[in-house]
Amino acid sequence: MTDLHLAVRWRRGDFALDADVTLPGRGVSAVFGPSGCGKTTLLRCLAGLDRAPGGEVRFLDVCWQSGDGRVFIPPHQRGVGFVFQGASLFSHLSVRGNLAFAWQRAPRERREPGIERMAALFDLTALLDRMPAGLSGGERQRVALARALLSAPRLLLLDEPLAAMDHARRDELVPYLDRARAELDIAAVLVSHAVDEVARLCDHLVLLHDGRVVAQGPTAELLVRFDVARALRDEAGAVLRGTVAEYQPANHLTLVAIAGGTLRLPGKQGPTGTPLRCRIAARDLSLALTSAPDTSILNLLAATVVDLEPDGAGQVLARVRLAGGDLLLARVSQWSAAQLELRPGRAVVAQFKAVALAGGLGLGGG
Repeated sequence: MTDLHLAVRWRRGDFALDADVTLPGRGVSAVFGPSGCGKTTLLRCLAGLDRAPGGEVRFLDVCWQSGDGRVFIPPHQRGVGFVFQGASLFSHLSVRGNLAFAWQRAPRERREPGIERMAALFDLTALLDRMPAGLSGGERQRVALARALLSAPRLLLLDEPLAAMDHARRDELVPYLDRARAELDIAAVLVSHAVDEVARLCDHLVLLHDGRVVAQGPTAELLVRFDVARALRDEAGAVLRGTVAEYQPANHLTLVAIAGGTLRLPGKQGPTGTPLRCRIAARDLSLALTSAPDTSILNLLAATVVDLEPDGAGQVLARVRLAGGDLLLARVSQWSAAQLELRPGRAVVAQFKAVALAGGLGLGGG
């Protein structure tokens, strides 16, 4: 049976949400789409903060809301943790006090990890005696995440927790979300409109547009679908899973082993054996017929064209398969596709710079 099922039919003014969503009961799932598409409404229905007329919510075989309206489990009985865009900390309590508030309300049999362990996980140990007013935005959000997890939720809901931060602050916080996903056995649903967050953190993806589900399924599979790529436009791309094989300090490069090849990434990406996810945007991937030795491009991977599809005026989307079976997307000009005689079965070299991966890295476990 499906671990999490949510059916919502919702109308408010001119906006209508008609979505039937199924998600795994473990790991991190993303609800992704542009502003106003219904992402937060879905999350609020999962939490029980909104009751959708005619809607149904089930989690791990427990009915939280029935379609006939006879069953509705209130938010405090669902065992749900909720983290909003704003940290919403208790201003009169220290960091330790905020964490203790959640820990004391967790069921006794589920009070692990404790406050000290959670503080260490989110690098909050040195901040435990500080008040929220003395914290940066990123620090406050780390406290909010740790507090939500200390309540021992069965389901963690994250409503664009990074949206209010600039790019640098988001990059600081994503590894903590990554770490929580990798180390804590919980189910989580992340609402986001940032593809990098979804690719780095989420195993399952629901794509919403104008109140309707465009696609849903495993993230890596969905991102290489042409219809999803068209919906994502300039953010279209693919995710590769790999493992850190070696760090070359002289070159400041990390070698990552993937199925059928090796990637070269900038900087140190973790100790040997660390699993990684690497997102490669379609706009950053180019195709060639031969592997040129005299190039500054470090990542050159043998591939075969699977299929192609027009992508607006003068553009073509090409889906290529690497030797190990992984799929990538390349957005090339119609002229280039003709010059290279791209067609299904054509052997090509997929190439991209190391720096193209710098903003799309995450832990690969989960």
